[in-house]
Amino acid sequence: MAVLRTFTPESPSRGVTEIAAEVGLHKSSVSRILAALEREEVVEQDSETRRFRLGLGLIAVAGPLLADLDVRRAAHPVMLELAEQVGETVALSVWDGRAAVTVEQIPSSAHVKHTSALGSRYYSTADSTIQSFLAHGAADPQVLLDSTALEVSPAMPRGDFMVRLSEVRSRGVSVNRAETAAHEVGISAPVFDHTGAVTAVLLIAAPSYRIDNEVCHRLEGECRRSAEQISARLGYVESR
Repeated sequence: MAVLRTFTPESPSRGVTEIAAEVGLHKSSVSRILAALEREEVVEQDSETRRFRLGLGLIAVAGPLLADLDVRRAAHPVMLELAEQVGETVALSVWDGRAAVTVEQIPSSAHVKHTSALGSRYYSTADSTIQSFLAHGAADPQVLLDSTALEVSPAMPRGDFMVRLSEVRSRGVSVNRAETAAHEVGISAPVFDHTGAVTAVLLIAAPSYRIDNEVCHRLEGECRRSAEQISARLGYVESR
């Protein structure tokens, strides 16, 4: 905990020597602690500078961190309303530089449903949240593909992925029909902050047997409208 507390808003990136001096431990001890924390994605290391920063693995265990995420607070009432309206699981993800990370979820009340644990990370080109993030500028998809940070799915090879991103950008919504998991449909739409940057992605997840073309089209509209409501709560004003 002493090591984790050295990361502050003023000093979000720390080196081993700095941390060791601050907590009064030998550098080798600090390195072992950081290695253990990195395995759990509680911290992450910059491959170029070798400095550490906090990772979103904290979200899986840290309720107070979730409570302090402005986008989560803004999204929660909208998500509750959407989940009640559509009867399916609704989730919210943020981008951590390499992956989409689930930070909030309203499970479906149905007996058969699709859910994921808070802190779950997604990397696949076929994932609808990944497509929504990258279609709207969360990161450079070519760079991620070249660095192998993205998992290229057989259902969504590189060429098809770039075409899909263009389509998602135009439509404002991404649909994954059993491309990452059998019998699951994922429908995603971007959430923008007051600067116009994509800050989160809203997801509706459902078993495919309940989602025919007509229902899918309706859910696309509901997801997009709810994402727009969250964006408005964050101060986003769409340019005309």
